[in-house]
Amino acid sequence: MKKLIACLLLIISFSAYANMVWPAVYLEARLFSWWAISAGLVIESIFVLKLFNLPAIKAFIATFCANFVSAVAGIILIPLSGIAWEIFPGSIFNELFNMGTFNPITWSATFIIACMINAAIEGGVYQKLFKLPFKYKSKTFFWFLIANAFSVGVALISVFINPLKL
Repeated sequence: MKKLIACLLLIISFSAYANMVWPAVYLEARLFSWWAISAGLVIESIFVLKLFNLPAIKAFIATFCANFVSAVAGIILIPLSGIAWEIFPGSIFNELFNMGTFNPITWSATFIIACMINAAIEGGVYQKLFKLPFKYKSKTFFWFLIANAFSVGVALISVFINPLKL
């Protein structure tokens, strides 16, 4: 009977928090829209084309594969990074400035974290799968942060132009 009650309490507490949202969840939802994916692939393919001196088709294939891997990993990593932000630095900013979760500091942090996660994962794909000279402490990584800033920025701006209806 005690085990049954414990299980019920766990289920009840999970359902109570199932509707929690924070900026990382909103951003992730937009990162999976067809137009954000399309814009990201075009933008990042141009960077791959120029930075690695690849033919257009190979640049697009590499970009597609890198973005596929980062999208799959991002399903978990972007919301988890949002939770991590909310638990430690976000809660300090919220308390310090008397703000809620959806504030400019958290939106900015979410944007930067998403760009860094995407660039790091995509860089690993370029390096390991395509044997491209990608180094994390280099100008190449910086340029991929810029490329991801454009593609993540498209998704982020769309949240404000056309808010999600949950």
